[in-house]
Amino acid sequence: MPELGTLAAFGTLPGLVRQLSGLGGCTHPIRLDGHRTEHALDTTTGEIGAVLHRMTSEQLPAGHLLVRCNNRRTTRCPACAETYRRDTFHLITAGLRGGKGTPDDVAHHPRVFATFTAPGFGPVHNRPDTGRCRCGAVHETDAPELGAPLDPDTYDYDAAVLWNAHAGALWRRFSIYLRREIAKRAGLSQRAFRRHARVSFAKVAEYQRRGAVHFHAVIRLDGPEGGTTPPPAWATPDLLTDAIRAAASTASVTGPVIDGRPHTFAFGRQLDVRTIRSNDFHGSSTLTDRAVAAYIAKYATKGAETATGTLDRPIRFLAELAHLHLTDHARRMIRTAWTLGARKDLEHLRLRAWAHMLGFRGHFSTKTRRYSTTLGALRDARAEYRRAQKGQQPEETTYVLAHWTFAGTGLTTAERWLAASLEPAPGTEGEPTT
Repeated sequence: MPELGTLAAFGTLPGLVRQLSGLGGCTHPIRLDGHRTEHALDTTTGEIGAVLHRMTSEQLPAGHLLVRCNNRRTTRCPACAETYRRDTFHLITAGLRGGKGTPDDVAHHPRVFATFTAPGFGPVHNRPDTGRCRCGAVHETDAPELGAPLDPDTYDYDAAVLWNAHAGALWRRFSIYLRREIAKRAGLSQRAFRRHARVSFAKVAEYQRRGAVHFHAVIRLDGPEGGTTPPPAWATPDLLTDAIRAAASTASVTGPVIDGRPHTFAFGRQLDVRTIRSNDFHGSSTLTDRAVAAYIAKYATKGAETATGTLDRPIRFLAELAHLHLTDHARRMIRTAWTLGARKDLEHLRLRAWAHMLGFRGHFSTKTRRYSTTLGALRDARAEYRRAQKGQQPEETTYVLAHWTFAGTGLTTAERWLAASLEPAPGTEGEPTT
């Protein structure tokens, strides 16, 4: 390859190998132009001293600073998605058994794993317990028709897209009702409840095969200051479960009126709420904290494209669909979102911008502030660890001036070939190349 020969001739090939290795396998890095200068800093007087190190993008073998894309989608960048999955696993685990700044006592707080489903919009091909679909066939696990409507002409595509668009608002309404239901069962007013207990949760959105969003959530009942304080004596898993069921059956949000037809959205009838056991539980249940964390982390890296065969990036024109390989059901969902997005009364839903996500524009994983640590804190800890490994000075003793501008994305042909032959550098997952 001529480009590799040129790099080898100029002696920059080893440096490029090191730069690409630092990406940890990222296949679509961000390219930046600019510079970074480190000055000595007197921590006593605050005086900025001599230049310790200066780096410019022109000095780097790739001609740019390469930074991991940090895309959470497996279909976009498997390496970055894996880092996101691991971080999510540790975040969820910390809220179940402690660690990462969360007290170990949270393992003794009432906590459940709940799945909230979407309502029905029409019969679809499925694999019921009886084994035989309504169409009369017995579908294989990976049958492409699973989730597709039995009769697309009678399937309520408008309601299906609008459900996705309102799912986030419905969850927020549910969380308000949940606190009310817990307070009622504890014999407390809502104001008094805040002085005795707090609800903490972490949830992830998942697409069903039919393209409807549903939620998996770890819900925990803490003391008034969150995981750092023990819950009151009346707080039990059974009370929490009962309150969740009541709140889920009551919560609803009012949607738009489409062609004279009003829409109201609530969760589907199927609601699964199970108590989470510790990892050393040896009873009949297999729902341990580790199993729950692994389950949620897996879906944190998947989007609608994984379940329904739709897209993993926005479209600019509806005509693009003609050149894309999509299922008929996904194509019709996208078209519906695009059509509804043209309505002035639905501008706030931004359906065209999120047509590739079938109308859902919420965050795929969210948590309450006091559930556990944050993804940002985990990334900072990893970066600090790598700096310590490299023997770099602590940031408290240096003053950094940096200016970077976007210069593009991806790798050149030679860089891509070279990166494919490299194994990710051990321990560099998630850290930008510097």
